[in-house]
Amino acid sequence: MSNGILVFAEHRAGAFNKITFEAIAAAQQLGTSLKQPVTAVVLNKDAGLAREIAAFNFDKVISAENDKLAEYTPDAYTDAMQHVVRALDPRYVIMPHTYLVRDFAPKLAARFGRSVVSDCLRFAADDGGSVVFSRRIFLGKIDADVVTEDESPVFATFQSGAFRGEQSEKGTGAPVESMAVEIGEVRMHPEPAFQEVKQAVDLSKADVIVAIGRGIKSQEHIALAEQLAAALGGDLAASRPICDAGWLPIDRQIGSSGQTVAPKLYIALGISGAIQHLVGMKNAGTIVAVNKDPEAPIFDIADYGIVGDLFDVIPTLTEEVKKLKG
Repeated sequence: MSNGILVFAEHRAGAFNKITFEAIAAAQQLGTSLKQPVTAVVLNKDAGLAREIAAFNFDKVISAENDKLAEYTPDAYTDAMQHVVRALDPRYVIMPHTYLVRDFAPKLAARFGRSVVSDCLRFAADDGGSVVFSRRIFLGKIDADVVTEDESPVFATFQSGAFRGEQSEKGTGAPVESMAVEIGEVRMHPEPAFQEVKQAVDLSKADVIVAIGRGIKSQEHIALAEQLAAALGGDLAASRPICDAGWLPIDRQIGSSGQTVAPKLYIALGISGAIQHLVGMKNAGTIVAVNKDPEAPIFDIADYGIVGDLFDVIPTLTEEVKKLKG
């Protein structure tokens, strides 16, 4: 009988991705809900990275090894994961929703005659072991609950920010098992990785973000938001109209066409809350919104809302923060 949770630990250039730890948190919470053991799998040519991730609370860590896994290819990863899934026979296979996973996961699931419940936000498990996955559809306007009737294994991916990486539990040292995996012909050979223009700031790593929208009115007023961000020790960000106007560089943009973030604190100043912006910050730990329109959609997801003129609110907030910091 199939049981247990298998989580795919993605890595690039010898390091685990931030979203990998979010997927680990999702798998651990699912395992707790279902009272099932959680196993991690690392694909590589040796066990080095597997030993690193063994510090987390797993039943065990599988190091799936083959020289063809030194670099990512969909053929090699699919063959390796198929070998591991058949050997362990898990009930659920949890993966981060990344470009790499989106490349090979459908092919993997198809080999088992399954589909992938992709881009999930959360899950709910009942006492009977049934799991309902929730994912956003129609550009984030509707949350759909998905219940799969597939037999094991069930493949699911969780989007960035659905869980927080620090929610992943450390353990006392999980045993690492090396598993030699068979890999057939690899038809594709990777070329040098595409190098994007280096961003001035990686907002995905920020704990505090102060974001501005149209309500800031003019570029000269951005200094007010910068002062608040500085007082909080945070980073400044913006909605798309601000970046389109050239008031802030594009690497400061939050939203569907910008960065996706999940800081501990997100302060939205003069942002109405268009869905394109919300999808980039909805998973922040605490959301504070300041807007003079009481019907602004941003208030629907805000933990704290201030209806008022941001030019009155920002200086007051800044001064109060400075007082608290003494």
